[in-house]
Amino acid sequence: MAKKELKFRGLSVEEVKTLSEQEFLALVPSRSRRSLKRAKSEAQKKLLESIKSNDKNIKTHEREMVITPEMLGVSIQVYTGKAWEKIEVTIEMLGHRLGEFAQTRKRVTHNSPGIGATRSSASLSVR
Repeated sequence: MAKKELKFRGLSVEEVKTLSEQEFLALVPSRSRRSLKRAKSEAQKKLLESIKSNDKNIKTHEREMVITPEMLGVSIQVYTGKAWEKIEVTIEMLGHRLGEFAQTRKRVTHNSPGIGATRSSASLSVR
């Protein structure tokens, strides 16, 4: 079975990498487009410079940064508020924000109550 080639709005990875900034803006949703039209912050400029210089260990707090074609194929560590989560940027992520792929909240899993927690726990067997 042949492997399906991933595309972004009908364009392959090579075609997306050759797009100009204006052509890419026409393909992304309005929220991302508005964000990309504004001037980038100093931290975002620094992140883009480290991506262009092919740094190996890229870490950032910029969760609001929109993923652009120049980031394709790069692995970036995004801070979740507690730890650094490694993200491999793929073509499906274009136009989304870095923070969407580094979750800050985990699912709550409740365990059995500890010894002395409540009166009802007195009847439980102690391991």
